[in-house]
Amino acid sequence: MANFLQFSLLLLLSSFCVDAAIFTLQNNCKKTIWPGILSGGGHPLLSPGGLELKPRGSIKLTAPTGWSGRFWARSGCTFDTSGKGNCVTGDCGNVLQCNGAGGVPPVSLAEFTLNSPMDFYDVSLVDGYNVPVSIVPLGGSGNCSRVTCVSDLNVKCPRSLQVKGDGGEVVACKSACTAFQKPECCCSGAFNDPKICKPTSYSKIFKEACPSSYSYPYDDATSTFTCKEANYLISFC
Repeated sequence: MANFLQFSLLLLLSSFCVDAAIFTLQNNCKKTIWPGILSGGGHPLLSPGGLELKPRGSIKLTAPTGWSGRFWARSGCTFDTSGKGNCVTGDCGNVLQCNGAGGVPPVSLAEFTLNSPMDFYDVSLVDGYNVPVSIVPLGGSGNCSRVTCVSDLNVKCPRSLQVKGDGGEVVACKSACTAFQKPECCCSGAFNDPKICKPTSYSKIFKEACPSSYSYPYDDATSTFTCKEANYLISFC
């Protein structure tokens, strides 16, 4: 009986492992970044919510079946030994481990909804841009396209959208919604309709730089991708 119970438990655990997705976070930047992670409602935190990643460093995180959430890179962070501090971009409540807090825009986002029944994923610049980010499915079946945003939008960022660091360098690029808070830029209010809310001259700059990324809220047709039973490599820079 004991052997049978052990065998049954192993089968149960293996089924969870098969259904789970493994996310590999890779830092290809020249400087240290601090990835932030926000889980969707009711889903467990991963990591829990934040970590430090040295240049060329990587880490694997396992998400359970049905997990949804987003990943982003924080830059220019300083934290004390208790994990308190701040980041120049992507800050999530002045702590290392975000613990359910999202990143302050502008940030480049890698977003996922797993097993619904396919995996849906995208790179979103709707909240602006801070560092290049790419998603590469590993294995899986279906379309499973790579999604890359490797262009340095900080170099191309219009002056009215620029976020500058202490040294005067451009460290992030706001979305028009974040910068101007106008319904026509945010697709809100009377503009909350895909037939009415169209790309702006600013979102077109984002789309030209990163054609497969979300550039504004109704950019679904060219920006949402699907795969089934894959693992995912998320590369920053």
